[in-house]
Amino acid sequence: MQQSFWALWGFLIVSVVACSPAADPGVSSDDSAGTSLNVSRNEVVTRVPSPPQLIDVEAFESVHVASRNLTIWLPPGYEDGTRAYPVIYFHDGQNLFRPGFSYAGEEWGVDEAMTELVAEGEIEPAIIVGIWNTPLRAREYGPQALFEALPEAEQAGVAGYWGGAALSDAYLRFIVEELKPHIDTTYRTRPGAASTFLMGSSMGGLISLYGLAEYPDVFGGAAAVSTHWPLAVLHDWEDGQAAELWFQTVLPVWQDYLSDAGLDASRHRLWMDHGTADLDGLYPPYQRALEPDFAALGFVEGADFTVKVYPDAPHNEVAWRARVKEPLRFLLPNSTELD
Repeated sequence: MQQSFWALWGFLIVSVVACSPAADPGVSSDDSAGTSLNVSRNEVVTRVPSPPQLIDVEAFESVHVASRNLTIWLPPGYEDGTRAYPVIYFHDGQNLFRPGFSYAGEEWGVDEAMTELVAEGEIEPAIIVGIWNTPLRAREYGPQALFEALPEAEQAGVAGYWGGAALSDAYLRFIVEELKPHIDTTYRTRPGAASTFLMGSSMGGLISLYGLAEYPDVFGGAAAVSTHWPLAVLHDWEDGQAAELWFQTVLPVWQDYLSDAGLDASRHRLWMDHGTADLDGLYPPYQRALEPDFAALGFVEGADFTVKVYPDAPHNEVAWRARVKEPLRFLLPNSTELD
């Protein structure tokens, strides 16, 4: 695996110029790195944190899935000390930080959002691990247990739509058994479940929810943005009658899965949302119908469980960028306890 800062490509995140104050031999102050600064008695010294960093890892290898790229965001101040950080494992990683690699040239602006939220004291600083998708995206993000629970004919239809059977169990093993250990040994992380989260949109929202349910002792929360409850769209998504028939097929599969899932309201944080325009217009019936199932698991709207609707918001990166700060605030409140 080869790591390289995008600064090598001319991508400049932040430049910090340190200006030394005029020396006054009468006063000496030590900063947290042990550097001695001579300052005047009337001057206040403010230590400027190191800028955030983007790190690229090319072709991270796995025995479970095909190799893929990673983009890792380190928060401001990471280089300054020994603090350990929570981690969000974020799907569709090429869509998060730079428009040149993102779908349709639009990116989420996660780096800008994180930098602003940290600077404003709204969230706890965290490491973001952007996991790039591959041509097998639908198969890796589609919940395998639900796929295998579909009736035979419907399962065949979903497999045709996805390009094959579900591979999400192997994808989650890649994250849990290979990627997370690498991140925890390479960077200063807090490896416990209470500080480890999943996040994504659409099918990325599905795999985030599924990952939390399948590995409840590894992850402490998930943000499922524009949760793609239908699994696949085997009809014209504007055809209301066809959408209703598919809803009646898929909903019981979700209900059966959630009844025995590993979700635990006493220790898990869960964010779900959707818009109401274009593809997101398919999601409200599922979200409403599954509210009793989440309630049966003990989830109550509040600090650790949120379902939010964005009227007229469509299904794309521009819409997700517009609201990305909200799930980040939810997952990373400044009151998060260290684990």
